This record gives sequence, C-alpha cells and structure tokens, in this order.
Amino acid sequence: MPALVCQSLTAPAGGSGSPKKYILLTQMNPDMPAAASALEGSSTWLLVLLGSLTATLLGVAHKLGLIYQLWHQVDMKSTRHGGETVAEVLKAHGVRFLFTLPGGHISPILVACEKLGIRVVDTRHEATAVFAADAVARLSGTVGVAVTTAGPGVTNTVTAMKNAQMAESPVLLIGGSAARLQKGRGALQDIDQLSLFKPLCKFCASVNSVREIAPVLRKAIAIAQCDTPGPVFVEFPLDILYPYHLVEREVFKNFTSKSLLGKIVNWYLRSYIGNLFAGAWEMQDLSPLPVNLPKASKGQVQQCVELISRAKKPVIILGSQVTLPPTPVKILRDTLEELGIPCFLGGMARGMLGKNSPLHIRQNRRDALKEADVVILAGTVCDFRLSFGGILSKRSKIIAVNRNREQLLKNAYVLWKPTVAIQGDAACFLVSLCQALKGYSCPQDWVTGLKEVDRIKEKANREKAEKPTEQHLNPLKLLHHLDNLLPEDSLLIADGGDFVASAAYIVKPRGPLTWLDPGAFGTLGVGGGFALGAKLCRPDSEVWIIYGDGSLGFSIMEFDTFVRHKTPVIALVGNDACWSQISREQVPMLGSNVACGLDYIDYHVVAKGLGGKGFLLNRENEDQTEELIRTAQSECRQGHPVLLNVLIGKTDFREGSIAV
Repeated sequence: MPALVCQSLTAPAGGSGSPKKYILLTQMNPDMPAAASALEGSSTWLLVLLGSLTATLLGVAHKLGLIYQLWHQVDMKSTRHGGETVAEVLKAHGVRFLFTLPGGHISPILVACEKLGIRVVDTRHEATAVFAADAVARLSGTVGVAVTTAGPGVTNTVTAMKNAQMAESPVLLIGGSAARLQKGRGALQDIDQLSLFKPLCKFCASVNSVREIAPVLRKAIAIAQCDTPGPVFVEFPLDILYPYHLVEREVFKNFTSKSLLGKIVNWYLRSYIGNLFAGAWEMQDLSPLPVNLPKASKGQVQQCVELISRAKKPVIILGSQVTLPPTPVKILRDTLEELGIPCFLGGMARGMLGKNSPLHIRQNRRDALKEADVVILAGTVCDFRLSFGGILSKRSKIIAVNRNREQLLKNAYVLWKPTVAIQGDAACFLVSLCQALKGYSCPQDWVTGLKEVDRIKEKANREKAEKPTEQHLNPLKLLHHLDNLLPEDSLLIADGGDFVASAAYIVKPRGPLTWLDPGAFGTLGVGGGFALGAKLCRPDSEVWIIYGDGSLGFSIMEFDTFVRHKTPVIALVGNDACWSQISREQVPMLGSNVACGLDYIDYHVVAKGLGGKGFLLNRENEDQTEELIRTAQSECRQGHPVLLNVLIGKTDFREGSIAV
C-alpha cells in the first residue's frame, strides 16, 4: 500500500485519472494526507539543513581565510616574522624609543626593533615602561611606545595606562598574548586582556593575522593622537609574531593521529596556519594616517575677541593641553607674550613663560579669579584643581576651550557657567585669538597689581625658608637652593605629595616643556619612568626628579636602569620619614598617624648599590648644601645617575591643604 500511495502522489498533475485514483487510494489508506504533509515537511527540513550547513561551511571558510588563500601566497620557506612588520611600522612613524620588560611572547618585536635602530630600553617594572613612553609622548609630540609580555606583564601597566588616559598622553601599549589556537584553553598567562583595557583606552584590538599588523597599528597610532589624545592597546597573539616554520612546529608538535578525524584536524590546522601567513609579506603602506584635530570656528574666535576687547581684568589659566601638537610651544609662548594677559600655569604648562616672566602669576590665584572680569580656561578643566568650578566668580565671563567635550563642560551649570564653550585645540585657539586682537593691550595696572601681590607672597615664602625646623633641614630653604642652581636647560620631574607640592611653589621651571607631573590622576611612582623618557628625549638637559620619600619607593630600582642604559639623572629626595600629605590632615582630624610613618632610610646607599652615586644631606652638613648640589650636577655630567637623600623637617607651609 505505501508503494501505491507514493505512485499516486507522483502521477502527473492534472492527469485525467489522478483525482479518482487519489480518492480511491485515500479511501484505502485514510492516513495518506498526513503522509503527504510529512513528506513535504521533510523537504523543508532538508532545505533548512542544507542552508545551515552551507552557512557553517562559509563561516569556516571565512574564519580560515580559505578564499583569501586562493589569491594570496603563503611563503612556507620564509624566515621573516611578524615582529619585523611591527618594527617597520614603528620606524615609519618616527618612533625612536621602545620601553619594555622582556618576555617570550614579545621577543620578535624587541629583536626586530633593535635591528632597525629603534632603541630598546628595558626597565625593572612594566609600569615604568609605560611612564617612560608617556614622557616621550609629551616631550616629542608623537606617540610613545611600550611593549610588555602577556598576562601579568600587561596587567602591571594598568595604573600607568589610566594615568596616560587622564593626562591625555598618546601612548601605544603593545601586549603579547597566548596563541590564538590556545586562547581559553589554559595557556600560560592567558587572560581576556581586551576587556581589561577597553575602559582605559581610545582603541583596543587583537591582531588576527600577519597581514593585519600594519593596518591595525597605523589605525591605533592615529587614534592615539586624534582629537583628545590618549592611550591605545594592541594585542599580538604568539603565533602572529614568530616565523612560519616555528609556528608550524609548535602547532603539530603533539599531533600524530592518522585517523579520519585526525586527517580532518590536520586539514583544519594547515588551513589555520595558512590564513595566519597568507599575504604576509606583500607590500603595504606603513606611513602615518592623518591626525584630525577639532578647532575653534572663526565665529567663535570673533565672539571671544569682543569679550577680551572690553575686558579690564582678563586672566588666562593654561592647562597641559596647550602643550600638545600641532602648535609648537615656542610659538605659543610668543603668542602669550604678545597678548600680554596675565597667566596662571598648571600641569605641563608650567614653565611656558620661562623663569621670570612678568605675565606669569604664581601665587594668589583664588583672589585673582574673584576680581577677573574675563577668564580663559585654555585646556584647563573645572575639576578638583579649580574647586570643581567654584573658584570662578559668577560675575566673570568664562571662555572655555578644550578638545574633549566632556572635560570642556565638566561641572558646568552647577558651580560655574561658560559664556563661550569651544570644543577645539586650546593652543590653536590662542594663536587665532592673538591674530584677531592686533593692537589690543591688556591694562597694565591689572598686570602689575597681580605681579606685586605675587612678589609679596614670594617674599613671605623666602622668610619662611629661613626659619629653622625642630629637626633636620627646612625643605623650603633646600628648594630655594635648588632653584638658584638649576641651569637653563634643566627639566623637572614631579613625583610625590607634600614635598613636591611645596616645590611647585618655589622652584621655577626654565621654559616650555620643562616640567612633568603625573596629571589629574595624581599617580605616585611616575618618577623613574618619566625621568628615563625625558633624558632620552633631552640627552643634553639636566633632568631632576623631585621625590617624596614615599613615592621614591615605587621606582628606586630604576637606578639600575639609569646605570645600564647610560641615562644619568639626579634625584632629590625630601626625606621626612612620613607620608606627610596624608598625615597633615589625618592627625588633626582623626587623631592618629597610623600607616603614615616611615623611617629615615639611607636611600643614597641604595642608589650606590645599584651602580649610581648617592649623597646624604642633613643638619650636620647643611652648610654644604649648594656644594653638594653642584657635586651632584658634576657627577651627572660625567654620566652617573645621582641621588641626594635630604633629611627634612616640618613647616607650616601649605597648612590647611588636604589630600583629597
């Protein structure tokens, strides 16, 4: 009967006998309609299955690059490796220094960079490598590069990368990772690194084949420098960096099966390796991609011209953003001097006007802002450094310029209100403003009045410097000695709390880009890395690290790095055996010095043990202060890194300041 039913169903449609036969057979087999429906359903299911199988095969083909491999060669005999392409891209982008702590995951990159003349500098901690890259980025106007091995090598950089993000430094971090075939299978140091860095970076990527190295790196470097600069992270799996024959050997090292399944696996692995290296050594464009920057419109500039033209008491507050390319700092300095408007300098902008500019107001910022009728926030953010905007007078016209819209309007309409808010490059804006204000002259009584208040405050600070402390040396007097002896080409690194904050009031940076501090994140431990990067960028400059004794502990081991890489710097340590920035408020407010106490450690001996020079300065040899500073300078010129361990006492300077 089933055969008859099937035969009836296959009879020609519309045939004269078909309907009768169908009715007859249906009477003989009442289940026939259900059978027909089942057969029709089976056909649909078969089509779905074939479609799904086709999609799966196409997906596998795409994943393995099978179609790409039809048109692009896999050179199985080549000894070239992905690390060479990385080095070529970095070289094409003008990268001169690469900072690292070595690891097997990244060895091909380090070796290739050395061969191309990129100086590879290995540090004693991965955070130092990123801090050094950060300093290079700030001083060179291009991207700074650090390379670390997988897992803990990458995770050790998290604080430094967050610092670069908040300081708006274009840093490229290259991280090794487990081979793509081994991800998620328990490989050595295999973690989800991209998820870790996505909140910290402007761009994160994992390279999937050798041919992708150049385009991914070019994109990452451009993004790091576009708009608001910031860090980027690119991950390189192990099998992307090594030569074909080594990758092949490792992939098939433990594979011996000759079964049908084994042959299928063998085909898959061959296709996988082929995809990694297909088109690997074809010619590619390695040159830098264009960098886009936001700029103020002509209308916005004209609006600000009208405000400034009517101002009697204008003030400019310059933040770190004004030091960013494309405007050279020398041109910006000339612009500010031509405008003649009094300036307060913060962050990397310290030193912009030189040591003794009549326009640079160092003291009494709060009082000056109460009087100002127009305030230009040039790359300055209304965060804790400006009391979240509360320091600004509601009577003032506020012109805010920032590349980043979020930073531009931070706390706006809560504690302050912008009159004009411009998302654009602050330095370019100031140059355009100056060009449009030809013939403008800032009222001189306003400038000289602020400078006179400045002079009175600094005189009071010098008087405080002459007061003896209960024990050890007066830190203010020490800092005045330092300021007297700094050469014009000196570069200052700030790494600490209380002692460094005092130095910011006393020591005068000599020119633009001669002061490096961590920025808004307030990170301790930047000193060793910043000094390393700074000395490499400015080999003829005298580089000083102003350390607190607490912050010194983060990077004192880098004296070994300074010695090995012949980068002589001078560290001045204000040693008060205390985390004073915390203690100064914790003790009076909460009645305890718990966790704030340190010891007067012989840090100078540690520096000697690491191959540098070290000197102790205390009350017993206080009369030799300037002589010891000159000795340190002499030793540095002879190629020796030096540490001056100065035992300091406590003063009431900055009393009332808080650490949060």
